[in-house]
Amino acid sequence: MIFDDTQCQLGEGPLWHPEREQLFWCDILGHRLHTKGKHWQFDTYVSAAGWIDHDTLLIASPRALHRFDITTGDHTEICPLEADNPVTRSNDGRADPQGGFWIGTMGIDAEDGAGAIYRYYKGELRQLFAPITISNAICFAPDGKTAYFTDTPTQQIMRVALDADGWPNGDPVLHIDLSGTDFRPDGAIVDAAGNLWNAQWGTSRVAGYTPDGSFITAYDFPAKQTSCPAFGCPDLHTLFCTSAAVGLTGDDEGKTFAIPTDIAGQAEHRVIL
Repeated sequence: MIFDDTQCQLGEGPLWHPEREQLFWCDILGHRLHTKGKHWQFDTYVSAAGWIDHDTLLIASPRALHRFDITTGDHTEICPLEADNPVTRSNDGRADPQGGFWIGTMGIDAEDGAGAIYRYYKGELRQLFAPITISNAICFAPDGKTAYFTDTPTQQIMRVALDADGWPNGDPVLHIDLSGTDFRPDGAIVDAAGNLWNAQWGTSRVAGYTPDGSFITAYDFPAKQTSCPAFGCPDLHTLFCTSAAVGLTGDDEGKTFAIPTDIAGQAEHRVIL
């Protein structure tokens, strides 16, 4: 079940690169981008990634989106992201089927309402939703017609319709209501059938929900603070999950896990610059 035994303080943003058949993930508090057996150190938080081509990732930092060269480790700024706001950092992010990259921000100390959710698409960064306290669960239906996200403290996963270019078309509506439970929605992914799989912070699990929001099942992990899932391996049937060791002392906290499933995952979409 343990895919990589590096203990991340705040493991997040797992990305299965479909051309390289390689998993990348971030330790936000450790300022690192990881792959199995290797990491790259940054001088600030890095939280989420998308893939641009075989050798290039888009990386989100507190002040910008960056183009990152996997082979050399070099990175250059693509566009600023809340560059004039010292209170916030980037958090959850993912590419949509149209090639846009959605990225959420939040207060470094989770300040109430300090963050927002943005979309970068073909050279334009546009704010979509604000205020947001802890942006999470950004993921997309396979047909590109629906996006999902959450503001974790609300315990509500929202959905919003998208137009043909991937921009929101209408207001978000409630999709999954976890309020009044112990389940705090963190990162999420959608499989090839349109089911949403959500890591639920503090409960050691990734839970699945049908396109109408009905509960399917949950996969348990040995780390309490499960943070974000990803489907990967050549057949996209392996469920990866990052976790966070911050505030905990157990041997498995903060590690990255992988379990086989009978679920067909959705390949991560390419970011179009």
